[in-house]
Amino acid sequence: MAVEAAPLKQSMNNYDTNELVSVLTAKLQASLPEPWLVDAAKIVLAAIALAGFASVLAMILVYVERKVAGHFQQRLGPMRVGPHGIFQPIADSLKLLAKEEITPRDADRLIYNLAPLLTFVASFVCMGFIPFAPNLQAVRFNVGLLFVLGISSMGVLGILAAGWSSNNKWSLLGAMRAGAQIISYELSAALALLVGVIFAGSLDFHEIVKSQEAGWWIWRAPVVGLVTFIIYTIASTAECNRTPFDIVEGESELTAGFHTEYSSMKFAMFFLAEFLNVFIVSAISATVFLGGWMPLHIGNWEAANRIFDMIPAWIWFFGKVSALVFVVMWFRWTFPRLRVDQLMRFEWKFLMPASFATLAVAAILAASQTYFFAPERPAAPPVAPAPTKPPILANK
Repeated sequence: MAVEAAPLKQSMNNYDTNELVSVLTAKLQASLPEPWLVDAAKIVLAAIALAGFASVLAMILVYVERKVAGHFQQRLGPMRVGPHGIFQPIADSLKLLAKEEITPRDADRLIYNLAPLLTFVASFVCMGFIPFAPNLQAVRFNVGLLFVLGISSMGVLGILAAGWSSNNKWSLLGAMRAGAQIISYELSAALALLVGVIFAGSLDFHEIVKSQEAGWWIWRAPVVGLVTFIIYTIASTAECNRTPFDIVEGESELTAGFHTEYSSMKFAMFFLAEFLNVFIVSAISATVFLGGWMPLHIGNWEAANRIFDMIPAWIWFFGKVSALVFVVMWFRWTFPRLRVDQLMRFEWKFLMPASFATLAVAAILAASQTYFFAPERPAAPPVAPAPTKPPILANK
Protein backbone atom coordinates (compact mmCIF):
# COMPACT_ATOMS: atom_id res chain seq x y z
CA MET A 1 0.00 0.00 0.00
CA ALA A 2 2.86 2.39 0.76
CA VAL A 3 4.23 1.95 -2.76
CA GLU A 4 0.90 3.00 -4.29
CA ALA A 5 0.42 5.97 -1.96
CA ALA A 6 3.65 7.71 -2.98
CA PRO A 7 2.71 8.41 -6.64
CA LEU A 8 -0.72 9.62 -5.53
CA LYS A 9 0.85 12.05 -3.08
CA GLN A 10 3.21 13.24 -5.80
CA SER A 11 0.32 13.83 -8.22
CA MET A 12 -1.45 15.92 -5.59
CA ASN A 13 1.67 18.05 -5.09
CA ASN A 14 1.70 18.83 -8.82
CA TYR A 15 -1.57 20.72 -8.37
CA ASP A 16 -0.50 22.54 -5.19
CA THR A 17 -0.81 26.32 -5.54
CA ASN A 18 1.71 26.97 -2.76
CA GLU A 19 4.55 26.67 -5.28
CA LEU A 20 3.11 29.53 -7.38
CA VAL A 21 3.23 31.99 -4.48
CA SER A 22 6.65 30.78 -3.31
CA VAL A 23 8.21 31.18 -6.75
CA LEU A 24 6.66 34.63 -7.23
CA THR A 25 7.91 35.79 -3.82
CA ALA A 26 11.41 34.50 -4.50
CA LYS A 27 11.61 36.34 -7.83
CA LEU A 28 10.40 39.59 -6.29
CA GLN A 29 12.90 39.32 -3.44
CA ALA A 30 15.69 38.77 -5.94
CA SER A 31 14.65 41.78 -8.03
CA LEU A 32 13.75 44.32 -5.32
CA PRO A 33 16.14 45.43 -2.57
CA GLU A 34 13.68 46.39 0.18
CA PRO A 35 11.04 44.18 1.86
CA TRP A 36 8.41 46.91 1.66
CA LEU A 37 8.92 47.10 -2.10
CA VAL A 38 8.27 43.36 -2.30
CA ASP A 39 5.01 43.79 -0.37
CA ALA A 40 3.98 46.73 -2.53
CA ALA A 41 4.72 44.75 -5.71
CA LYS A 42 2.59 41.88 -4.39
CA ILE A 43 -0.32 44.24 -3.77
CA VAL A 44 -0.06 45.75 -7.26
CA LEU A 45 0.18 42.34 -8.95
CA ALA A 46 -2.77 41.03 -6.94
CA ALA A 47 -4.89 44.06 -7.89
CA ILE A 48 -4.00 43.67 -11.59
CA ALA A 49 -4.77 39.96 -11.50
CA LEU A 50 -8.11 40.53 -9.77
CA ALA A 51 -9.06 43.31 -12.22
CA GLY A 52 -8.32 41.08 -15.19
CA PHE A 53 -10.13 38.15 -13.62
CA ALA A 54 -13.18 40.30 -12.81
CA SER A 55 -13.40 41.63 -16.39
CA VAL A 56 -13.13 38.18 -17.97
CA LEU A 57 -15.50 36.69 -15.40
CA ALA A 58 -18.17 39.31 -16.09
CA MET A 59 -18.03 38.65 -19.84
CA ILE A 60 -18.26 34.89 -19.27
CA LEU A 61 -21.25 35.28 -16.95
CA VAL A 62 -23.04 37.57 -19.43
CA TYR A 63 -22.55 35.01 -22.18
CA VAL A 64 -23.61 32.09 -19.98
CA GLU A 65 -26.74 33.87 -18.78
CA ARG A 66 -27.82 34.70 -22.32
CA LYS A 67 -27.26 31.10 -23.36
CA VAL A 68 -29.10 29.76 -20.30
CA ALA A 69 -31.99 32.14 -20.98
CA GLY A 70 -32.11 31.02 -24.59
CA HIS A 71 -32.27 27.34 -23.76
CA PHE A 72 -34.90 27.88 -21.07
CA GLN A 73 -37.01 29.63 -23.71
CA GLN A 74 -36.32 26.97 -26.37
CA ARG A 75 -34.06 29.15 -28.51
CA LEU A 76 -30.32 29.29 -29.13
CA GLY A 77 -29.25 32.61 -27.63
CA PRO A 78 -26.28 34.53 -29.15
CA MET A 79 -25.04 32.75 -32.29
CA ARG A 80 -23.80 35.39 -34.75
CA VAL A 81 -20.57 36.87 -33.30
CA GLY A 82 -18.02 34.07 -33.30
CA PRO A 83 -18.63 30.31 -32.99
CA HIS A 84 -21.83 29.86 -31.00
CA GLY A 85 -21.70 33.59 -30.20
CA ILE A 86 -18.69 33.35 -27.84
CA PHE A 87 -17.44 36.79 -28.93
CA GLN A 88 -20.79 38.48 -28.22
CA PRO A 89 -19.66 39.85 -24.79
CA ILE A 90 -16.64 41.48 -26.48
CA ALA A 91 -18.95 43.11 -29.03
CA ASP A 92 -21.21 44.33 -26.22
CA SER A 93 -18.21 45.81 -24.39
CA LEU A 94 -17.06 47.67 -27.49
CA LYS A 95 -20.58 48.96 -28.04
CA LEU A 96 -20.75 50.33 -24.48
CA LEU A 97 -17.33 51.96 -24.89
CA ALA A 98 -18.49 53.69 -28.08
CA LYS A 99 -21.76 55.01 -26.64
CA GLU A 100 -22.12 58.67 -25.77
CA GLU A 101 -21.83 59.73 -22.13
CA ILE A 102 -25.00 61.65 -21.25
CA THR A 103 -25.41 63.39 -17.89
CA PRO A 104 -28.78 64.91 -16.89
CA ARG A 105 -28.66 68.69 -16.80
CA ASP A 106 -29.89 69.04 -13.20
CA ALA A 107 -28.03 66.04 -11.78
CA ASP A 108 -25.55 66.31 -8.92
CA ARG A 109 -22.53 65.66 -11.13
CA LEU A 110 -20.03 64.69 -8.42
CA ILE A 111 -22.24 62.08 -6.78
CA TYR A 112 -23.67 61.02 -10.14
CA ASN A 113 -20.18 60.14 -11.40
CA LEU A 114 -19.00 58.54 -8.15
CA ALA A 115 -22.01 56.23 -7.67
CA PRO A 116 -21.07 53.58 -10.30
CA LEU A 117 -17.48 53.55 -9.06
CA LEU A 118 -18.57 53.03 -5.45
CA THR A 119 -20.81 50.11 -6.39
CA PHE A 120 -18.09 48.45 -8.46
CA VAL A 121 -15.29 48.99 -5.93
CA ALA A 122 -17.34 47.37 -3.14
CA SER A 123 -17.72 44.22 -5.26
CA PHE A 124 -14.11 44.30 -6.44
CA VAL A 125 -12.67 44.53 -2.90
CA CYS A 126 -14.78 41.58 -1.71
CA MET A 127 -13.22 39.35 -4.37
CA GLY A 128 -9.81 39.78 -2.78
CA PHE A 129 -10.90 37.81 0.30
CA ILE A 130 -12.26 34.77 -1.55
CA PRO A 131 -9.99 31.68 -1.19
CA PHE A 132 -9.83 30.08 -4.65
CA ALA A 133 -7.34 27.39 -3.55
CA PRO A 134 -5.29 26.54 -0.43
CA ASN A 135 -2.80 29.35 -1.02
CA LEU A 136 -4.57 31.36 -3.72
CA GLN A 137 -6.14 34.23 -1.80
CA ALA A 138 -5.23 37.88 -2.27
CA VAL A 139 -5.99 38.99 1.29
CA ARG A 140 -6.39 36.81 4.36
CA PHE A 141 -7.87 38.21 7.59
CA ASN A 142 -8.75 36.35 10.74
CA VAL A 143 -12.12 38.12 10.46
CA GLY A 144 -12.38 37.96 6.67
CA LEU A 145 -16.04 36.96 6.58
CA LEU A 146 -17.02 39.86 8.82
CA PHE A 147 -14.99 42.27 6.69
CA VAL A 148 -16.65 41.07 3.48
CA LEU A 149 -20.11 41.52 5.02
CA GLY A 150 -19.19 45.10 5.95
CA ILE A 151 -17.65 46.02 2.59
CA SER A 152 -20.48 44.47 0.59
CA SER A 153 -22.93 46.70 2.44
CA MET A 154 -21.28 49.72 0.83
CA GLY A 155 -22.66 48.72 -2.56
CA VAL A 156 -26.13 49.88 -1.58
CA LEU A 157 -24.69 53.35 -0.93
CA GLY A 158 -23.73 53.57 -4.60
CA ILE A 159 -27.25 52.58 -5.62
CA LEU A 160 -28.81 55.16 -3.30
CA ALA A 161 -26.40 57.83 -4.55
CA ALA A 162 -27.20 56.98 -8.18
CA GLY A 163 -30.94 57.26 -7.65
CA TRP A 164 -30.77 60.48 -5.65
CA SER A 165 -28.24 62.29 -7.85
CA SER A 166 -30.00 61.52 -11.16
CA ASN A 167 -32.84 63.99 -10.49
CA ASN A 168 -35.32 61.42 -11.78
CA LYS A 169 -38.33 60.22 -9.79
CA TRP A 170 -38.14 56.69 -11.22
CA SER A 171 -34.46 56.46 -10.30
CA LEU A 172 -35.18 57.74 -6.80
CA LEU A 173 -37.99 55.23 -6.25
CA GLY A 174 -35.78 52.41 -7.47
CA ALA A 175 -32.98 53.50 -5.13
CA MET A 176 -35.32 53.63 -2.14
CA ARG A 177 -36.57 50.15 -2.96
CA ALA A 178 -32.98 48.97 -3.18
CA GLY A 179 -32.11 50.40 0.22
CA ALA A 180 -35.09 48.73 1.90
CA GLN A 181 -34.63 45.40 0.14
CA ILE A 182 -30.85 44.96 0.35
CA ILE A 183 -30.54 46.05 3.98
CA SER A 184 -33.44 43.79 5.00
CA TYR A 185 -32.18 40.66 3.28
CA GLU A 186 -28.59 41.28 4.41
CA LEU A 187 -29.74 40.48 7.93
CA SER A 188 -31.00 37.01 7.03
CA ALA A 189 -27.90 36.34 4.92
CA ALA A 190 -25.60 37.33 7.79
CA LEU A 191 -27.50 35.16 10.28
CA ALA A 192 -27.27 32.20 7.91
CA LEU A 193 -23.51 32.65 7.58
CA LEU A 194 -23.18 32.79 11.37
CA VAL A 195 -24.35 29.17 11.50
CA GLY A 196 -21.29 28.14 9.52
CA VAL A 197 -19.11 30.32 11.74
CA ILE A 198 -20.49 28.61 14.86
CA PHE A 199 -19.61 25.14 13.58
CA ALA A 200 -16.24 26.20 12.16
CA GLY A 201 -15.26 28.30 15.18
CA SER A 202 -13.63 31.00 13.06
CA LEU A 203 -14.36 34.01 10.86
CA ASP A 204 -11.34 33.29 8.66
CA PHE A 205 -12.36 31.89 5.27
CA HIS A 206 -9.32 29.60 5.23
CA GLU A 207 -10.13 28.14 8.65
CA ILE A 208 -13.79 27.69 7.68
CA VAL A 209 -12.69 25.58 4.71
CA LYS A 210 -10.25 23.55 6.83
CA SER A 211 -13.01 22.82 9.37
CA GLN A 212 -14.85 20.88 6.62
CA GLU A 213 -12.07 18.37 6.06
CA ALA A 214 -14.26 15.58 7.43
CA GLY A 215 -17.31 16.73 5.42
CA TRP A 216 -19.16 19.81 4.25
CA TRP A 217 -21.36 21.65 6.74
CA ILE A 218 -24.38 21.41 4.47
CA TRP A 219 -24.75 17.75 5.52
CA ARG A 220 -22.55 17.41 8.61
CA ALA A 221 -24.85 19.75 10.54
CA PRO A 222 -28.07 17.68 10.76
CA VAL A 223 -30.97 19.45 8.98
CA VAL A 224 -29.69 22.86 10.11
CA GLY A 225 -26.93 22.92 7.49
CA LEU A 226 -29.32 22.35 4.59
CA VAL A 227 -31.98 24.75 5.91
CA THR A 228 -29.40 27.48 6.47
CA PHE A 229 -27.95 26.95 2.99
CA ILE A 230 -31.43 27.44 1.49
CA ILE A 231 -32.01 30.58 3.58
CA TYR A 232 -28.71 32.08 2.46
CA THR A 233 -29.40 31.23 -1.19
CA ILE A 234 -32.75 33.05 -1.07
CA ALA A 235 -31.42 36.05 0.88
CA SER A 236 -28.32 36.46 -1.29
CA THR A 237 -30.43 36.29 -4.47
CA ALA A 238 -32.53 39.15 -3.13
CA GLU A 239 -29.40 41.03 -2.11
CA CYS A 240 -28.15 40.87 -5.72
CA ASN A 241 -31.47 42.27 -7.03
CA ARG A 242 -32.03 39.13 -9.09
CA THR A 243 -35.41 37.80 -10.17
CA PRO A 244 -37.82 37.18 -8.46
CA PHE A 245 -36.52 39.99 -6.23
CA ASP A 246 -35.70 42.53 -8.95
CA ILE A 247 -38.27 45.14 -7.92
CA VAL A 248 -35.38 47.62 -7.81
CA GLU A 249 -35.25 47.53 -11.63
CA GLY A 250 -38.91 46.76 -12.32
CA GLU A 251 -39.18 47.63 -16.02
CA SER A 252 -42.98 47.74 -15.99
CA GLU A 253 -42.98 50.19 -13.07
CA LEU A 254 -39.73 52.17 -12.95
CA THR A 255 -38.37 52.10 -16.54
CA ALA A 256 -34.97 50.76 -15.42
CA GLY A 257 -34.83 51.76 -11.77
CA PHE A 258 -31.87 53.50 -10.20
CA HIS A 259 -29.70 53.41 -13.35
CA THR A 260 -32.30 54.85 -15.74
CA GLU A 261 -30.21 57.98 -16.42
CA TYR A 262 -26.90 56.14 -16.90
CA SER A 263 -25.35 55.18 -20.23
CA SER A 264 -22.08 53.98 -21.72
CA MET A 265 -19.41 52.80 -19.24
CA LYS A 266 -21.21 54.14 -16.18
CA PHE A 267 -24.09 51.79 -16.92
CA ALA A 268 -21.56 49.03 -17.67
CA MET A 269 -20.07 49.40 -14.18
CA PHE A 270 -23.46 48.78 -12.57
CA PHE A 271 -23.93 45.82 -14.89
CA LEU A 272 -20.46 44.50 -14.06
CA ALA A 273 -21.03 44.87 -10.31
CA GLU A 274 -24.27 42.87 -10.51
CA PHE A 275 -22.59 39.87 -12.10
CA LEU A 276 -19.61 40.09 -9.76
CA ASN A 277 -22.03 40.07 -6.82
CA VAL A 278 -23.63 36.88 -8.15
CA PHE A 279 -20.19 35.26 -8.26
CA ILE A 280 -19.23 36.56 -4.81
CA VAL A 281 -22.35 35.35 -2.99
CA SER A 282 -22.03 31.98 -4.74
CA ALA A 283 -18.36 31.78 -3.72
CA ILE A 284 -19.19 32.62 -0.10
CA SER A 285 -21.97 30.02 -0.09
CA ALA A 286 -19.61 27.40 -1.54
CA THR A 287 -16.92 28.29 1.01
CA VAL A 288 -19.11 28.24 4.12
CA PHE A 289 -21.50 25.39 3.31
CA LEU A 290 -19.86 23.31 0.55
CA GLY A 291 -16.24 23.23 1.68
CA GLY A 292 -14.84 25.83 -0.74
CA TRP A 293 -11.76 24.33 -2.40
CA MET A 294 -11.90 21.32 -0.07
CA PRO A 295 -12.60 18.05 -1.94
CA LEU A 296 -15.52 15.87 -0.93
CA HIS A 297 -14.39 14.07 2.22
CA ILE A 298 -16.52 11.64 4.19
CA GLY A 299 -15.17 11.17 7.68
CA ASN A 300 -12.41 8.55 7.81
CA TRP A 301 -13.16 6.90 4.46
CA GLU A 302 -9.53 7.01 3.38
CA ALA A 303 -9.97 5.23 0.02
CA ALA A 304 -12.75 7.55 -1.21
CA ASN A 305 -11.03 10.64 0.19
CA ARG A 306 -7.82 9.82 -1.67
CA ILE A 307 -9.68 9.55 -4.96
CA PHE A 308 -11.38 12.92 -4.45
CA ASP A 309 -8.02 14.48 -3.49
CA MET A 310 -6.69 13.73 -6.98
CA ILE A 311 -8.87 16.53 -8.39
CA PRO A 312 -7.16 19.95 -8.07
CA ALA A 313 -8.53 22.24 -5.37
CA TRP A 314 -9.30 25.12 -7.77
CA ILE A 315 -11.45 22.80 -9.90
CA TRP A 316 -13.49 21.86 -6.82
CA PHE A 317 -13.97 25.53 -6.00
CA PHE A 318 -15.01 26.73 -9.46
CA GLY A 319 -17.17 23.66 -9.99
CA LYS A 320 -19.20 24.39 -6.85
CA VAL A 321 -19.45 28.10 -7.62
CA SER A 322 -20.53 27.42 -11.21
CA ALA A 323 -23.32 25.15 -9.99
CA LEU A 324 -24.59 27.81 -7.59
CA VAL A 325 -24.40 30.55 -10.24
CA PHE A 326 -26.48 28.35 -12.54
CA VAL A 327 -29.10 27.98 -9.80
CA VAL A 328 -29.33 31.78 -9.46
CA MET A 329 -29.77 32.08 -13.23
CA TRP A 330 -32.35 29.30 -13.10
CA PHE A 331 -34.41 31.34 -10.62
CA ARG A 332 -34.71 34.18 -13.12
CA TRP A 333 -36.57 32.09 -15.69
CA THR A 334 -38.65 30.09 -13.20
CA PHE A 335 -40.28 32.43 -10.67
CA PRO A 336 -42.41 35.54 -11.32
CA ARG A 337 -41.46 38.89 -9.84
CA LEU A 338 -42.80 39.61 -6.35
CA ARG A 339 -44.61 42.78 -5.36
CA VAL A 340 -42.91 45.13 -2.93
CA ASP A 341 -45.23 44.23 -0.04
CA GLN A 342 -44.84 40.50 -0.72
CA LEU A 343 -41.07 40.78 -0.78
CA MET A 344 -40.79 42.65 2.52
CA ARG A 345 -43.40 40.49 4.22
CA PHE A 346 -41.52 37.34 3.19
CA GLU A 347 -38.30 38.67 4.75
CA TRP A 348 -39.59 40.00 8.06
CA LYS A 349 -42.36 37.48 8.79
CA PHE A 350 -40.80 34.26 7.49
CA LEU A 351 -37.12 34.38 6.55
CA MET A 352 -35.90 36.38 9.55
CA PRO A 353 -37.65 34.22 12.21
CA ALA A 354 -36.43 31.09 10.42
CA SER A 355 -32.86 32.47 10.48
CA PHE A 356 -32.97 33.12 14.22
CA ALA A 357 -34.45 29.67 14.86
CA THR A 358 -31.77 27.85 12.88
CA LEU A 359 -29.07 29.95 14.56
CA ALA A 360 -30.33 28.90 18.01
CA VAL A 361 -30.50 25.22 17.02
CA ALA A 362 -27.02 25.41 15.48
CA ALA A 363 -25.59 26.87 18.69
CA ILE A 364 -27.06 23.97 20.68
CA LEU A 365 -25.74 21.35 18.24
CA ALA A 366 -22.28 22.90 18.12
CA ALA A 367 -22.03 23.26 21.91
CA SER A 368 -23.08 19.63 22.44
CA GLN A 369 -21.06 18.44 19.40
CA THR A 370 -24.17 16.74 18.03
CA TYR A 371 -23.19 16.63 14.38
CA PHE A 372 -21.57 14.13 12.05
CA PHE A 373 -17.86 13.38 12.54
CA ALA A 374 -17.57 15.72 15.51
CA PRO A 375 -14.09 15.70 17.09
CA GLU A 376 -13.74 13.58 20.15
CA ARG A 377 -13.80 15.45 23.39
CA PRO A 378 -10.60 15.19 25.45
CA ALA A 379 -10.89 12.84 28.37
CA ALA A 380 -11.42 14.52 31.70
CA PRO A 381 -8.36 14.41 33.95
CA PRO A 382 -8.64 11.93 36.82
CA VAL A 383 -9.85 13.39 40.05
CA ALA A 384 -7.21 13.24 42.75
CA PRO A 385 -8.39 11.61 45.97
CA ALA A 386 -9.10 13.95 48.81
CA PRO A 387 -6.30 14.09 51.36
CA THR A 388 -7.03 12.17 54.56
CA LYS A 389 -6.74 13.93 57.84
CA PRO A 390 -4.34 12.44 60.36
CA PRO A 391 -6.04 10.80 63.32
CA ILE A 392 -6.43 12.93 66.41
CA LEU A 393 -4.66 11.38 69.35
CA ALA A 394 -6.46 11.40 72.63
CA ASN A 395 -4.86 13.42 75.41
CA LYS A 396 -3.19 11.29 78.00
